[in-house]
Order: sequence, then C-alpha cells, then structure tokens
Amino acid sequence: MRANPVTEYLDQFIQMLRSEKYYSPHTCKNYRRDLELFRSFLSARDIDSWTQANYSLVSDFAAKRHRQGRKSRTIQRELSSIRSFYQFLIRNEQVSQNPALEVRAPKTGKPLPKTCDAETIDRLLRLPQGSDGLQVRDVAIFELIYSSGLRLAELVNIDLDDIDLAQKHLIVTGKGNKTRHLPIGGKAVTAVKRWLEHRPEYSRDMNQNALFLSKRGTRISPRNVQQRLRALIQRQALDQHLSPHMLRHSFATHMLESSSDLRAVQELLGHVNIATTQVYTHLDFQHLARVYDAAHPRAKRKP
Repeated sequence: MRANPVTEYLDQFIQMLRSEKYYSPHTCKNYRRDLELFRSFLSARDIDSWTQANYSLVSDFAAKRHRQGRKSRTIQRELSSIRSFYQFLIRNEQVSQNPALEVRAPKTGKPLPKTCDAETIDRLLRLPQGSDGLQVRDVAIFELIYSSGLRLAELVNIDLDDIDLAQKHLIVTGKGNKTRHLPIGGKAVTAVKRWLEHRPEYSRDMNQNALFLSKRGTRISPRNVQQRLRALIQRQALDQHLSPHMLRHSFATHMLESSSDLRAVQELLGHVNIATTQVYTHLDFQHLARVYDAAHPRAKRKP
C-alpha cells in the first residue's frame, strides 16, 4: 500500500533535518508541530496536497494565528518552518514556487487600531423620531463610513455623481489619487436616500455637487464631521469615545472576523501593502456582540 504523500514528504523532510543539518530532536519536533498545524489549516479548507498551497493561504494561516493570540515571534518561526519545508519540496521537484517566501508576520510593538462593537454602532446610528435634516445627514455620513470603510477625506470629497444607490455602488478617490469602487450596504443606502430628500433644503448653489452639505450649503468639512460625531455620541448617550477613523477600523475588523479574507479587506480599504491590513489580525475579536452575517451586519435589514 502506497504511503500517504502528505505524510511521506513531511517525514522525509524531518529525516533530512536530522541527517543533513544535524538538528536536535527538540528542533525537529518544533518543525513537525509547525507543519502539522499548517497541514490541519489546509485540511480544514479541503486541501489535501502540499502542492495546492499558495501565498494567500499561507497569509491567511498567519492571520489566523494572530487572531488566536500567538506572538509575532511564534508566527515568524512557524512561517520559517513552512518556507524551509517548501524549499525541500522544490529541491525534490514537487513544487515550483515557495508560497511562504514573501509572507511575514506583522511587527510587534505597534499600537492596535481602536474599534467599537456592533451593538455600540447600532445604538449610534439609530435615527430618533422627529430628526431634522442635519441629523438625517449625520446618520447617513456615519452609515456610509462604516458601510464602506471610508477615510474621512474620502467621505467629504464624495460628489453626487460618485454614488449609485440603485446599484449600491460608490467611487472614492483615496491616497495617491487612487480610485476605488466600493459596495454600499443596505442600511447606508436607506440613510443616504433619506438625506437626499433633505439636501435641497440646504443647497444654495445649483453647481455644488457635493453629496454632503453643511448647513450653509457648502461641502461639509472634515472638522464639521468630527464635531457632529461628538454631538451624536452625546445625544445617543454613549459612554465610548469614537472618531470617524474608528468607524473605518471597526469596518475592517468586523469584515475580517466575518470573512477572514485579508486580500478582499485590503482592496476595500485601499491599502497598497497587505502588511498594513494585517494589523487588524492582531485584534481580540472576543468583544464582538455577535457573529457577522454574510460579511457585514448593516447590509441587510432585520426582519
């Protein structure tokens, strides 16, 4: 009976470490444990061959280990074990590329992004009965930031032509003048539609194309948005400090917790380097009020 190739190559690799590199039994045991962890990770995704692993899978493995609370040094060691093993497979002509070659564990010591849980955001964005146009606008602003992970500068620069509510689609221009096409959740679509009903009350210039206007009819400023968020927090009697950027952080954290798709979240946030996105894998997700449904809790209305 032919040996299982998955186990066979792992055994051969460990034997090579002993016979050619003269590694101690303790070191070989660590290599085997690291690779068994990675094999279990692949098996959970219905991958039964070492040859099917790619950069994204190794990166996802590192992200999962961060979410489990493993230190950066531990992740670095595990990635080193995987890289060494794939060099062995390349040498034996089983694979042509090393999928772990460019994957790095995030550096330690960086402050983690501050976020808030889903229940707090839900309380923040409840629109009271009898709200005026500016209150409707404020809820639409923060729904949109949280729905699409927007930077504050991106939010204030949105024009009417940039948003398609029927298609739930938004175009924003981020850092480096780079354009992103983003989805919009159902709650945000509803909130923006309500604001558009009030927008003519504040429009003073027919040529003003900004989506969000100040009470004077000009494009709303970043400072005004920050002030209105503080006022909204006070009105909703929340005991947590929030900023527009914390809503963006919360978007990223909740999306990662739901989907574990680091690459997708990188694209949504407009990060050039995936290492910037990986900081969210450090966060402790135990504080989340509930598991996110489908990928984003405000993309669907509650029945």
